[in-house]
Amino acid sequence: MKSILSILPWKRGLILSVVTLLLLIVFSFYGLYTNKFYFFKFDNYLIPLVTLVHFTFLYVLWFKIKEDEVTDPQMRTLEYGLYVVLPIYGYKLFDTLAILFSSSDFENHVIPSTFIPLGILIFMLYLLIIGLTFLAFRYRKDLVGTYNFDEINRHIDTWD
Repeated sequence: MKSILSILPWKRGLILSVVTLLLLIVFSFYGLYTNKFYFFKFDNYLIPLVTLVHFTFLYVLWFKIKEDEVTDPQMRTLEYGLYVVLPIYGYKLFDTLAILFSSSDFENHVIPSTFIPLGILIFMLYLLIIGLTFLAFRYRKDLVGTYNFDEINRHIDTWD
């Protein structure tokens, strides 16, 4: 794990996460079978919505590292939100894999030449964002600190 942290420092890791998320947002509207973009399907807006939690966590992580601050309850809540988002990324990863393996079912139909390359790219992007999410958790633990619940509870003002 130390070798990954030395190859991919926190700034590069956060930038790579943002670029990967932006690409996944674009490809969430793309139809592999038809080689067209669909903006009027409700399912296509799932990834752009859940990435809002991811973008917010990345911003808070960047801010905490830059300002040398410690964790707080809001950051913990965002990280718990990312725990909910991770299975969605996993679902989309396996959904893309299932689409790629289903191409043999449509041998009698015309499948675009971009089907396999873009399918593999989307699969790799989902795999990358899952790995980068776990790496962001590691950055938070190493650079910002762990969640000390006793310290967090002491600073909560119930009268605010």
